[in-house]
Amino acid sequence: MTIGRIVKGIGGFYYVDADDVIYECKARGYFRKQKISPLVGDLVEISINEDNCAENRIEKIFERTNELIRPPLANLDTLFIVSSVVEPKLNTLIIDKMIAVSEYKNIEPVIVFTKTDLDDSYKDFVDIYESAGFKVIVCDNTVGKGADKIKVLLDGKISAFCGNTGVGKSSLLNNIFPELELQTAEISKKLGRGRHTTRHCELFKAEGGYIADTPGFSSLDIERCEKIYKEELPHCFREFEPYLTNCKFNTNCSHINDKGCAVCEAVKSGDISTSRHESYVAMYNEVKDIKEWQKK
Repeated sequence: MTIGRIVKGIGGFYYVDADDVIYECKARGYFRKQKISPLVGDLVEISINEDNCAENRIEKIFERTNELIRPPLANLDTLFIVSSVVEPKLNTLIIDKMIAVSEYKNIEPVIVFTKTDLDDSYKDFVDIYESAGFKVIVCDNTVGKGADKIKVLLDGKISAFCGNTGVGKSSLLNNIFPELELQTAEISKKLGRGRHTTRHCELFKAEGGYIADTPGFSSLDIERCEKIYKEELPHCFREFEPYLTNCKFNTNCSHINDKGCAVCEAVKSGDISTSRHESYVAMYNEVKDIKEWQKK
Protein backbone atom coordinates (compact mmCIF):
# COMPACT_ATOMS: atom_id res chain seq x y z
CA MET A 1 0.00 0.00 0.00
CA THR A 2 1.21 3.50 -0.79
CA ILE A 3 -0.19 7.02 -0.99
CA GLY A 4 -0.09 9.11 -4.15
CA ARG A 5 -1.84 11.75 -6.27
CA ILE A 6 -4.08 11.03 -9.25
CA VAL A 7 -2.52 12.93 -12.16
CA LYS A 8 -4.68 11.60 -14.99
CA GLY A 9 -7.88 9.65 -15.42
CA ILE A 10 -9.11 8.28 -18.73
CA GLY A 11 -11.14 5.30 -19.88
CA GLY A 12 -11.72 3.98 -16.37
CA PHE A 13 -7.99 3.94 -15.60
CA TYR A 14 -6.32 6.31 -13.13
CA TYR A 15 -2.64 7.22 -13.15
CA VAL A 16 -1.26 7.82 -9.68
CA ASP A 17 2.02 9.59 -8.93
CA ALA A 18 3.54 7.98 -5.83
CA ASP A 19 7.16 8.77 -5.01
CA ASP A 20 7.89 9.78 -8.62
CA VAL A 21 6.52 6.51 -10.00
CA ILE A 22 3.32 6.53 -12.08
CA TYR A 23 1.02 3.58 -11.36
CA GLU A 24 -1.90 2.66 -13.62
CA CYS A 25 -4.83 1.77 -11.37
CA LYS A 26 -8.48 0.83 -11.39
CA ALA A 27 -10.85 2.03 -8.69
CA ARG A 28 -12.54 -0.35 -6.26
CA GLY A 29 -16.11 -1.24 -7.13
CA TYR A 30 -17.05 0.21 -3.74
CA PHE A 31 -16.64 3.75 -5.07
CA ARG A 32 -19.06 3.13 -7.93
CA LYS A 33 -21.65 1.74 -5.53
CA GLN A 34 -21.25 4.84 -3.38
CA LYS A 35 -21.53 7.02 -6.52
CA ILE A 36 -18.04 8.41 -5.93
CA SER A 37 -15.78 9.08 -8.90
CA PRO A 38 -12.03 9.51 -8.35
CA LEU A 39 -10.86 12.87 -9.67
CA VAL A 40 -7.57 14.20 -10.96
CA GLY A 41 -5.95 15.84 -7.96
CA ASP A 42 -7.29 13.31 -5.45
CA LEU A 43 -4.90 12.08 -2.79
CA VAL A 44 -5.39 8.32 -2.72
CA GLU A 45 -4.13 5.14 -1.14
CA ILE A 46 -3.39 2.39 -3.64
CA SER A 47 -2.55 -1.28 -3.46
CA ILE A 48 0.33 -2.20 -5.76
CA ASN A 49 0.48 -5.61 -7.36
CA GLU A 50 4.20 -6.22 -7.66
CA ASP A 51 3.99 -9.52 -9.55
CA ASN A 52 1.79 -7.93 -12.28
CA CYS A 53 -0.76 -10.75 -12.11
CA ALA A 54 -3.54 -8.32 -11.28
CA GLU A 55 -4.17 -4.61 -11.64
CA ASN A 56 -3.17 -1.97 -9.12
CA ARG A 57 -6.16 -0.61 -7.27
CA ILE A 58 -7.30 2.61 -5.61
CA GLU A 59 -8.36 1.57 -2.10
CA LYS A 60 -9.09 4.90 -0.46
CA ILE A 61 -9.78 8.49 -1.50
CA PHE A 62 -8.77 11.01 1.14
CA GLU A 63 -11.08 13.89 2.01
CA ARG A 64 -11.05 16.66 -0.60
CA THR A 65 -10.56 20.33 0.18
CA ASN A 66 -12.60 21.21 -2.91
CA GLU A 67 -13.68 19.93 -6.29
CA LEU A 68 -14.72 21.43 -9.61
CA ILE A 69 -17.33 19.98 -11.97
CA ARG A 70 -15.63 21.12 -15.15
CA PRO A 71 -12.82 20.56 -15.45
CA PRO A 72 -13.24 17.58 -13.06
CA LEU A 73 -10.46 18.46 -10.64
CA ALA A 74 -9.98 18.10 -6.87
CA ASN A 75 -7.83 19.77 -4.22
CA LEU A 76 -6.91 22.82 -6.25
CA ASP A 77 -4.91 25.36 -4.22
CA THR A 78 -4.59 28.27 -6.64
CA LEU A 79 -6.53 29.44 -9.68
CA PHE A 80 -4.70 31.89 -11.92
CA ILE A 81 -7.41 33.92 -13.67
CA VAL A 82 -5.80 35.16 -16.86
CA SER A 83 -7.30 38.15 -18.67
CA SER A 84 -5.86 40.19 -21.49
CA VAL A 85 -6.19 43.97 -21.43
CA VAL A 86 -7.07 44.03 -25.15
CA GLU A 87 -7.77 41.48 -27.88
CA PRO A 88 -9.97 40.19 -26.27
CA LYS A 89 -11.02 43.16 -24.21
CA LEU A 90 -10.92 42.87 -20.43
CA ASN A 91 -14.30 41.82 -19.00
CA THR A 92 -14.72 42.41 -15.27
CA LEU A 93 -17.88 40.29 -15.02
CA ILE A 94 -16.04 37.22 -16.31
CA ILE A 95 -13.15 37.83 -13.93
CA ASP A 96 -15.50 38.36 -10.99
CA LYS A 97 -17.47 35.20 -11.74
CA MET A 98 -14.29 33.14 -11.70
CA ILE A 99 -13.15 34.85 -8.51
CA ALA A 100 -16.49 34.13 -6.83
CA VAL A 101 -16.34 30.43 -7.70
CA SER A 102 -12.76 30.30 -6.40
CA GLU A 103 -13.85 31.84 -3.11
CA TYR A 104 -16.85 29.51 -2.89
CA LYS A 105 -14.64 26.47 -3.50
CA ASN A 106 -11.90 27.57 -1.08
CA ILE A 107 -9.38 28.12 -3.88
CA GLU A 108 -7.06 31.12 -3.79
CA PRO A 109 -7.65 33.32 -6.87
CA VAL A 110 -4.77 35.20 -8.44
CA ILE A 111 -5.58 37.73 -11.18
CA VAL A 112 -3.16 37.89 -14.09
CA PHE A 113 -3.30 40.67 -16.67
CA THR A 114 -1.60 40.03 -20.02
CA LYS A 115 -0.87 42.12 -23.14
CA THR A 116 -0.12 45.08 -20.90
CA ASP A 117 2.38 46.30 -23.48
CA LEU A 118 -0.55 47.20 -25.76
CA ASP A 119 -2.59 49.33 -23.36
CA ASP A 120 -1.88 50.89 -19.97
CA SER A 121 -5.53 51.08 -18.89
CA TYR A 122 -4.92 47.92 -16.83
CA LYS A 123 -3.62 50.10 -13.98
CA ASP A 124 -7.16 51.04 -12.95
CA PHE A 125 -8.12 47.37 -12.79
CA VAL A 126 -5.04 46.52 -10.75
CA ASP A 127 -6.23 49.09 -8.19
CA ILE A 128 -9.74 47.60 -8.12
CA TYR A 129 -8.60 44.06 -7.39
CA GLU A 130 -5.73 44.87 -5.07
CA SER A 131 -8.08 47.10 -3.05
CA ALA A 132 -10.49 44.17 -2.81
CA GLY A 133 -7.72 42.05 -1.30
CA PHE A 134 -6.47 39.98 -4.25
CA LYS A 135 -2.99 39.32 -5.53
CA VAL A 136 -2.60 40.79 -9.01
CA ILE A 137 0.27 40.05 -11.41
CA VAL A 138 0.94 42.20 -14.46
CA CYS A 139 2.50 40.33 -17.39
CA ASP A 140 4.03 41.26 -20.70
CA ASN A 141 4.51 38.00 -22.57
CA THR A 142 6.67 39.64 -25.22
CA VAL A 143 9.49 40.12 -22.71
CA GLY A 144 8.55 37.60 -20.01
CA LYS A 145 7.54 40.22 -17.43
CA GLY A 146 5.63 38.71 -14.49
CA ALA A 147 6.63 35.10 -15.15
CA ASP A 148 8.96 34.93 -12.14
CA LYS A 149 6.25 36.22 -9.80
CA ILE A 150 3.89 33.48 -10.94
CA LYS A 151 6.57 30.82 -10.67
CA VAL A 152 7.09 31.60 -6.98
CA LEU A 153 3.38 31.05 -6.30
CA LEU A 154 3.46 27.55 -7.82
CA ASP A 155 5.78 26.16 -5.14
CA GLY A 156 4.23 23.04 -3.61
CA LYS A 157 0.74 23.90 -4.85
CA ILE A 158 -1.80 22.36 -7.21
CA SER A 159 -2.54 25.20 -9.61
CA ALA A 160 -4.58 25.82 -12.73
CA PHE A 161 -4.68 28.62 -15.29
CA CYS A 162 -8.04 29.68 -16.71
CA GLY A 163 -9.19 32.29 -19.16
CA ASN A 164 -10.93 32.62 -22.47
CA THR A 165 -9.32 31.87 -25.82
CA GLY A 166 -6.76 34.43 -26.90
CA VAL A 167 -5.86 35.90 -23.51
CA GLY A 168 -2.32 34.52 -23.70
CA LYS A 169 -2.29 31.46 -21.41
CA SER A 170 0.03 29.48 -23.68
CA SER A 171 2.41 32.41 -24.16
CA LEU A 172 2.45 32.96 -20.41
CA LEU A 173 3.27 29.32 -19.67
CA ASN A 174 5.96 29.42 -22.34
CA ASN A 175 7.67 32.21 -20.42
CA ILE A 176 7.40 30.33 -17.13
CA PHE A 177 8.42 26.91 -18.50
CA PRO A 178 10.10 27.19 -21.93
CA GLU A 179 10.94 23.48 -21.83
CA LEU A 180 7.25 22.57 -22.21
CA GLU A 181 7.23 23.83 -25.81
CA LEU A 182 3.64 25.01 -25.67
CA GLN A 183 2.27 26.38 -28.92
CA THR A 184 -0.59 28.81 -29.30
CA ALA A 185 -3.96 27.02 -29.26
CA GLU A 186 -2.24 23.70 -28.51
CA ILE A 187 -1.76 21.47 -25.51
CA SER A 188 1.77 20.67 -24.38
CA LYS A 189 3.60 18.45 -26.85
CA LYS A 190 5.61 17.19 -23.93
CA LEU A 191 2.45 15.65 -22.51
CA GLY A 192 1.95 13.77 -25.77
CA ARG A 193 -1.31 15.39 -26.75
CA GLY A 194 -2.38 17.29 -29.82
CA ARG A 195 -4.92 20.04 -30.27
CA HIS A 196 -7.99 20.27 -28.06
CA THR A 197 -9.46 16.93 -29.12
CA THR A 198 -9.77 15.56 -25.58
CA ARG A 199 -11.61 16.82 -22.54
CA HIS A 200 -9.72 15.04 -19.77
CA CYS A 201 -7.71 16.95 -17.20
CA GLU A 202 -4.11 16.14 -16.34
CA LEU A 203 -1.55 17.29 -13.80
CA PHE A 204 2.11 17.74 -14.59
CA LYS A 205 4.85 18.42 -12.07
CA ALA A 206 6.23 21.91 -11.72
CA GLU A 207 8.10 23.79 -8.99
CA GLY A 208 7.49 21.16 -6.32
CA GLY A 209 3.77 21.04 -7.08
CA TYR A 210 1.47 20.40 -10.01
CA ILE A 211 -0.10 22.45 -12.79
CA ALA A 212 -3.42 21.33 -14.22
CA ASP A 213 -3.47 21.05 -17.99
CA THR A 214 -7.15 21.86 -18.52
CA PRO A 215 -8.23 22.13 -22.17
CA GLY A 216 -11.07 24.56 -22.75
CA PHE A 217 -11.18 25.82 -19.15
CA SER A 218 -12.91 29.16 -19.57
CA SER A 219 -15.64 31.36 -18.17
CA LEU A 220 -18.21 29.16 -19.92
CA ASP A 221 -17.28 26.29 -17.63
CA ILE A 222 -17.87 28.53 -14.65
CA GLU A 223 -21.22 29.81 -15.88
CA ARG A 224 -22.63 26.45 -16.96
CA CYS A 225 -21.36 24.19 -14.22
CA GLU A 226 -20.78 26.14 -11.02
CA LYS A 227 -23.79 27.88 -9.50
CA ILE A 228 -23.59 30.02 -6.40
CA TYR A 229 -26.99 30.66 -4.87
CA LYS A 230 -28.09 34.08 -3.65
CA GLU A 231 -27.71 33.23 0.05
CA GLU A 232 -24.04 32.33 -0.41
CA LEU A 233 -23.08 34.86 -3.06
CA PRO A 234 -22.29 37.86 -0.78
CA HIS A 235 -19.66 35.77 1.04
CA CYS A 236 -17.87 35.17 -2.28
CA PHE A 237 -17.03 38.88 -2.48
CA ARG A 238 -14.42 39.19 0.23
CA GLU A 239 -14.56 42.99 0.41
CA PHE A 240 -18.26 42.72 1.41
CA GLU A 241 -17.48 40.79 4.60
CA PRO A 242 -16.86 43.76 6.96
CA TYR A 243 -20.26 45.20 6.04
CA LEU A 244 -22.55 42.16 5.91
CA THR A 245 -23.49 42.24 9.59
CA ASN A 246 -24.21 45.98 9.55
CA CYS A 247 -27.17 45.97 7.18
CA LYS A 248 -30.47 47.18 8.61
CA PHE A 249 -32.20 43.96 7.58
CA ASN A 250 -29.23 41.66 8.13
CA THR A 251 -30.43 38.24 7.01
CA ASN A 252 -32.84 39.43 4.32
CA CYS A 253 -30.71 42.10 2.67
CA SER A 254 -29.94 41.44 -0.99
CA HIS A 255 -27.20 44.11 -1.02
CA ILE A 256 -28.54 45.38 -4.33
CA ASN A 257 -30.11 48.74 -3.48
CA ASP A 258 -31.72 48.01 -0.11
CA LYS A 259 -32.33 50.94 2.20
CA GLY A 260 -29.95 50.76 5.13
CA CYS A 261 -27.59 48.35 3.37
CA ALA A 262 -24.01 48.80 4.60
CA VAL A 263 -22.62 47.22 1.41
CA CYS A 264 -24.45 49.74 -0.79
CA GLU A 265 -23.22 52.58 1.42
CA ALA A 266 -19.66 51.28 1.04
CA VAL A 267 -20.10 51.35 -2.75
CA LYS A 268 -21.31 54.95 -2.60
CA SER A 269 -18.35 55.96 -0.42
CA GLY A 270 -15.86 54.22 -2.72
CA ASP A 271 -14.80 51.57 -0.20
CA ILE A 272 -16.17 48.90 -2.55
CA SER A 273 -15.61 49.38 -6.27
CA THR A 274 -18.61 50.04 -8.48
CA SER A 275 -17.56 47.43 -11.04
CA ARG A 276 -17.28 44.71 -8.41
CA HIS A 277 -20.74 45.57 -7.05
CA GLU A 278 -22.17 45.62 -10.59
CA SER A 279 -20.80 42.10 -11.12
CA TYR A 280 -22.40 41.00 -7.86
CA VAL A 281 -25.77 42.43 -8.94
CA ALA A 282 -25.55 40.68 -12.32
CA MET A 283 -24.71 37.35 -10.66
CA TYR A 284 -27.44 37.81 -8.05
CA ASN A 285 -30.05 38.47 -10.73
CA GLU A 286 -29.06 35.26 -12.51
CA VAL A 287 -29.89 33.10 -9.47
CA LYS A 288 -32.40 35.13 -7.45
CA ASP A 289 -35.44 33.24 -8.73
CA ILE A 290 -34.06 29.72 -8.25
CA LYS A 291 -36.29 27.83 -5.83
CA GLU A 292 -35.16 25.37 -3.18
CA TRP A 293 -36.55 22.38 -5.08
CA GLN A 294 -34.60 23.40 -8.17
CA LYS A 295 -31.30 23.14 -6.28
CA LYS A 296 -31.69 19.39 -5.75
